[in-house]
Amino acid sequence: MKIAINGFGRIGRTILRQILTSPRGDGIEVLCINDIADPEMCAYLFQYDSTFGPYPGSVRLEDGLFCVDGHRIPLHQQANITQLDLSEVEVLLDCTGIARTTDLAERGLGAGAGKVLISGPSPAAEVTVVYGVNDADLDGARIVSNASCTTNAVAALVQLVDQVAGIETGHMTTIHCYTNSQPMVDAPRGDFARSRAGAMSMVPTTTSAMHLIDVVLPHLKGRISGAAVRVPTASVSAVDLVVRLRSTWAQEDLLAALKTAAEASPILGWTEQPLVSSDLRAHPASLIVAAPETRMVDGQQLRIFGWYDNEWGFSARMLDVARRMAAGA
Repeated sequence: MKIAINGFGRIGRTILRQILTSPRGDGIEVLCINDIADPEMCAYLFQYDSTFGPYPGSVRLEDGLFCVDGHRIPLHQQANITQLDLSEVEVLLDCTGIARTTDLAERGLGAGAGKVLISGPSPAAEVTVVYGVNDADLDGARIVSNASCTTNAVAALVQLVDQVAGIETGHMTTIHCYTNSQPMVDAPRGDFARSRAGAMSMVPTTTSAMHLIDVVLPHLKGRISGAAVRVPTASVSAVDLVVRLRSTWAQEDLLAALKTAAEASPILGWTEQPLVSSDLRAHPASLIVAAPETRMVDGQQLRIFGWYDNEWGFSARMLDVARRMAAGA
């Protein structure tokens, strides 16, 4: 599969790390990277990552090429990607975070790329896909949204519980690490609470995942509500889901059924250990169910909890969806 990465921020850099350091990158050729930042800065931030640690190989710039472990990848600085020749690119991974209008989303196609996969919610996408949940909906779409990191986690968990036991209604809270959308010290943002220092307080806020859950799991539309709390950690988030089941279960029977289904899933993990968030850093699953945190009330109310690395897991799903798109899905 031949790809290009447009936008070399947190997700763009994490995607490249996975391609170069894990089996997930087998058969993937990165034809170019495009980012408006200074090339020296791009190389530096790829080599030295505060979350995932230093890159375990050689990184250098040479005559407009990003050279990593023998790979020589052209590094461009085009604000308008239509100025590049992407005619050999099967899937452009748009990780800029700005491809929210049709004009911006279609620029990759205008440059010659076969298809565009956007690393976040986008009204301009033909379809929003969560791998392992509704990727059958791709159906040849040329502009696709990979939803959000939280949507990938929540949708995977909701689908698991719904398929095993059936969901009547539910509420989800994502306990989410801070991101670049928050200031490090108090500074004006669109939302009052989100204007407060991200590394100092727990910040109640909203999440786009709730709208997107209705999109990717339409049969549950309007039956699951949700909210977010941003917390002062830099990596790994969690989902705390409480649902009312359609039938009555013994806790041990439901746990066994959920475990069997989770372990058979290509996107879910399961742990019996009393883990903390830092234990799940760089885990590629969309969500890892924490079995010790599961609780039941009256046989029908289930509380289930799971971890997700909101950067690494999401980037892994970007590559999974890109492969399906390149294969003609």
